[in-house]
Amino acid sequence: MDYDIIGDVHGQDGKLTALLAKLGYRVKDGAYRHPEGRVALFLGDLVDRGPGQVEVINIVRNMIEAGSGRTIMGNHEWNAIGFGTPDPDSGDCLRPRTENKRREHREFLRQVGEDSPLHRELVEWFKTLPPVLDLGDIRLCHAWWNLDGIDQIKVAMNPDGALDEEFLMASFRKRSAPWVAMESVAKGYEIRLPDGVTFLDHNDVARKEIRVRWWDESATAYRQAALVPESERERIPDIALPPDVKLGAVSDVPTFVGHYWLTGTPGVQNATTAVLDFGAAIKGPLVAYRWDGESVLGNDKLVWVG
Repeated sequence: MDYDIIGDVHGQDGKLTALLAKLGYRVKDGAYRHPEGRVALFLGDLVDRGPGQVEVINIVRNMIEAGSGRTIMGNHEWNAIGFGTPDPDSGDCLRPRTENKRREHREFLRQVGEDSPLHRELVEWFKTLPPVLDLGDIRLCHAWWNLDGIDQIKVAMNPDGALDEEFLMASFRKRSAPWVAMESVAKGYEIRLPDGVTFLDHNDVARKEIRVRWWDESATAYRQAALVPESERERIPDIALPPDVKLGAVSDVPTFVGHYWLTGTPGVQNATTAVLDFGAAIKGPLVAYRWDGESVLGNDKLVWVG
């Protein structure tokens, strides 16, 4: 089977339809299909930010039903589950509806209607999405193929790929084992900054921890390894990482992730790692990798629009 792996769409329906057309997919019997039988694999984060939240979901769902597409759960779908699912203990939701969390989710809520029948139906659909896909010759997760987290998640997945309800509920309990597993796989490798150091994230929230370029074995200092807005990089100290922080490719199996809003010309990160999120949520391109069975990834297999 040949696959087209597609990065974070974030409600950008125009970019998605343009990319599918560029990849050779055409609408037939209500769903995008490829004449050669290729299958599109989405890396999650279908929602939030863009103008066509429901349109993107409908495109992907129709492709799944037609057998021409599959998707995993991104951190935005995971967050949406928590935001839309009552917490039996607190009386709030599993992801408390604070102003900050509502702002992150605002565009999706505006387009579907908060607590509307459509909102509830989509949250239930998000719960059916697998957090990871291990297809043998390639692997997909949203942010980091962390072996400990992956192993826990695989055990908790039902035969159809959905997470066991108990594990899913527990994944919203901070510091629980399911929470740690989902945080790493869906949000990435984070390390704490030295005492007294913070930076502002994309939402202008002060953070004491940074996500790091886990695939980059050449990154040996905090500033080099940090995945932060470029305007904030000088605030990250240019000192060596702790000795227990080990970076580099996780295995010799091609691994695809999204999540990171990289900038510049799209390219693979190393021979077996490709990050496919280059900021399509805003002004960046929507990127796909055309995989035809190769064990070594190459830049010539990347396709993008926008």
